[in-house]
Amino acid sequence: MNKKQLLNLGVPADCVSHAIACAQIAARSKGDEAPKKAIAKVVATPKVFVAHEIYGELAQSIIEYVANDVPLSEIDYQSWGEDFDSNSIQQIRNACRLPVARAAALMPDAHSGYGLPIGGVLGCENAIIPYGVGVDIACRMKMTITDLSVETLHENDSAKCSEFDNALHKGTLFGTGKKFKRPHEHEVLDEDWTVTAITREMKDRAVGQLGTSGSGNHFVEWGVVTLPQDDLGLEAGKYVALLSHSGSRGPGAMTCKRYTDIARQQAPSKIKDDPQLRHLCWLDMDSQEGQEYWLAMNLMGRFASANHEVIHRRVTKLAGAQALATIENHHNFAWKEEHNGQEMYVHRKGATPAGVGDLGVIPGNMADSCFVVRGKGNPGSLNSASHGAGRCMSRTKAKQNFNWGEWKDHLKHKNVRLLAGGLDEVPGAYKNIHDVMAAQTDLVEVVAEFMPRIVMMCGDGSRPED
Repeated sequence: MNKKQLLNLGVPADCVSHAIACAQIAARSKGDEAPKKAIAKVVATPKVFVAHEIYGELAQSIIEYVANDVPLSEIDYQSWGEDFDSNSIQQIRNACRLPVARAAALMPDAHSGYGLPIGGVLGCENAIIPYGVGVDIACRMKMTITDLSVETLHENDSAKCSEFDNALHKGTLFGTGKKFKRPHEHEVLDEDWTVTAITREMKDRAVGQLGTSGSGNHFVEWGVVTLPQDDLGLEAGKYVALLSHSGSRGPGAMTCKRYTDIARQQAPSKIKDDPQLRHLCWLDMDSQEGQEYWLAMNLMGRFASANHEVIHRRVTKLAGAQALATIENHHNFAWKEEHNGQEMYVHRKGATPAGVGDLGVIPGNMADSCFVVRGKGNPGSLNSASHGAGRCMSRTKAKQNFNWGEWKDHLKHKNVRLLAGGLDEVPGAYKNIHDVMAAQTDLVEVVAEFMPRIVMMCGDGSRPED
């Protein structure tokens, strides 16, 4: 019997290979009943044939297929902003088809990623999607407002500027896999890293990478924050602030990889074999693997926070600064929350928590405004907002289309000094942050505005002055 004939008998596509093998064995055994007739009976009542000498394996495969053949959902999503790329739209629509999906939203900085789009928000019932959280688990923003005088950032004050530069150069390390030869101390390293096999394996890497900044769009920069009215425990005015963006580094990436592999192994065939859905395989939170991921993800969250704490502690000390206030928030995470009367795990992949009163930091690019915001708790967005300006161009395209010559004057005009950075991170590769903020006035209110002055990122071998 061929595949078409078996499908016509009702054999599930995933079980056809078993059916062909059974039909061949039955044909050789020359039994009283033709394989076609016997297989039709197995399809109708597979439990009856589980112990059958010839058709037992087929019966078991059909039973397992039916158990895993979950129906797809048809939920809708709300979006903020416009001019989304087609891949982002398709990715959020794919996420809305998942059997575990219960609510979704798309933020104005959205662009395509793996699984969920960057800027995608998805609430799932009793399930977490490792790729819905992302590779850089708990990537976050942190701002420290200092006691330094704004005049110290003046471009003509070369002595003080050299001190600021030195603090960035010596306060952290940039680059994939970078780690300190002399590790730093933090209580997060005293926690139990044996909660899962992968966190145990990653403990040594975490020790070396604590206080490092990674590559891509990660940065540490000095700038001036303007507080228009008394807030954050501070008087209205202008302040020098330190701003950073990085995450859980290698340990977070390996945690994502490990549990994505597990989720795919356990996923129904119609999910893991579908090219549009295969990056959205989930872990059931009633399973051991789901609980392991939850423990690992939250440990990565604390590690990412510690990473920023060490960076800010070192850089401010090198610059002779004292902290007056700090604001931080993370994205690339899943939170257990209640929405519309239902408990769900809310994935914010490149999206900022924006519940009522939640403080957060939404950056633009290396030359434009960053905003300190306070959430309004909009239920339509699942209490979320954008995590930045969002890319309007891929990294590859940015490197092909731009050169440092055209951006040198732009940075100078903005009074920004770039110590290191890649062409894939120039302002032209990003959406306009003011347009993004204008699209989410019902999600957050602006508390303060930060303007970058001295920026440090991971270089790509090119030089801004070339």
